[in-house]
Order: sequence, then C-alpha cells, then structure tokens
Amino acid sequence: MKFIILGCGSSMGVPRADGFFGKCNPNNKKNYRSRCSALLKLNDMNILIDTSPELRTQLIKNDIKKIDKVLYSHMHADQTHGINDLRIFYIKSQKKIQVYADKDTSKYLKKTFSYCFKSISKEYPAILSLNSVKKVLNFKKKKQKVNIRSIKVKHGSVNSICYIFNKSLAYISDVSMIDKKDFKFFRNLKYLIIDCLWYETHPSHLGFNESLKLIKEFSPKKAILTNMHNNLDYNELKAQLPKNIIPAYDGLTINL
Repeated sequence: MKFIILGCGSSMGVPRADGFFGKCNPNNKKNYRSRCSALLKLNDMNILIDTSPELRTQLIKNDIKKIDKVLYSHMHADQTHGINDLRIFYIKSQKKIQVYADKDTSKYLKKTFSYCFKSISKEYPAILSLNSVKKVLNFKKKKQKVNIRSIKVKHGSVNSICYIFNKSLAYISDVSMIDKKDFKFFRNLKYLIIDCLWYETHPSHLGFNESLKLIKEFSPKKAILTNMHNNLDYNELKAQLPKNIIPAYDGLTINL
C-alpha cells in the first residue's frame, strides 16, 4: 500500500500562473508545487483525495491508470476543479466512480458540476455517484482492506475533512483548527501530513509555528508539511526542521 502526495502547493501553486516563484528557488524541482491532491494506492484499488486543477498532469506524472473512489476534503476550487479529468476513468470502466463528500461539498459539486452526476444525453452520461462521507469508511478489494476515519476540522469559515488511513497516516491539507476532543485520533501515528501555509498566521490555514506545535502534541513518527505557499523554499524550510519533519514535494511516496 502506498500513499502519494500528488500536489503540495497552496491555492495558486508554485510558481503562480504568472511565473512568480516568490522565495522558492526555481532551480530546485521540489519547489514546483501543484495544488493539493493525494492518492492511496492499493494492489487493485486507487483512492483519490481531492481533484485539484492539475489532476490530469498529476496522474500522468505518477502513472495512475485508474481511479476507483474519490474522497473530498472541502468545496474550494483548488480541491475540486479538476473533477472533469475523472471522465476518462468512467469511459474506460463504464462504471460510475464513487465519490464521498460532506453535505456542503456535495451541494457545491452538484450545483457546479451537475453534468458529472446527472446524464445529459447518451453521449454525456453521468460519470460519478455521490455518497455522504461517514465517520468510518471500510473498503475491501481482493485481499487488501483499508479503514478510513473522517474527522471534521475548521478551515477558516468552512469545514474540511481530515482522513486517517488504517490508524497509521493522517492527511490534513487544509486546516485552521482541530477540536481537542479529536486529538486522540491523531496521536502516535506513523505519518502526519499537515497544512503549513507559510511562516505567519492565517485565518484559514496553519502557519509554521502552529503546525510544529500540533506535530509536537501528536508525536507522529514522521510529519510532512503540505499546502505550502511560495515563500517556503524547500531547502531553507527543511534546514529549520527536526529530523522527523520534512516538507512535502509533488510525487512524494510513502510505503505503508
């Protein structure tokens, strides 16, 4: 079982659309960051987290040939607007892809991308089937099983969903606050992948000091910082971190 960070950049990516790298060194490939998305790869099942605007490129780069299920964290454009790239996987399998989202995200997806969920014609059938995300999801295919716990966190004025896989890896790409009653689910994991926008504070994201504070609280074996803005250069950031914490980069793969 593998977990792949397909993209680790903030909402405008690095570089931005105008080519601006900020403080990131353009000569370091790890500073090229597409918008946040991730994938859990089992032997015969691929579970995608979010459909970033660069999804097509992300899947090609990581040689992903099929998508079985999609978990959405929240409704924002940088997590949803690559949804059309799922069409090819329906065309190949002729089976609707199962999508999981909370109430607000489901409402947004159905309104904004209605053609994905409701057939327009024979030429443009519905490609996705929308499901309400439950507190615990269990998927099984052949001999591999995955247990997924979903936990609601705050992301500024909206809610976001954190996913914990097999009580081993937590993925929290967009978060400003985690309810203390849920801290028990995050303690002593093997991997914690957590939001770290920039050095300053932000109303919708964790900043550098806030991320490190939560990592210390949760004590994972390894922590990985994601959703990084263009003022966080990979090498400069890495040099400031303890050995058990690293910045993410596009394509980073974890063997579980």
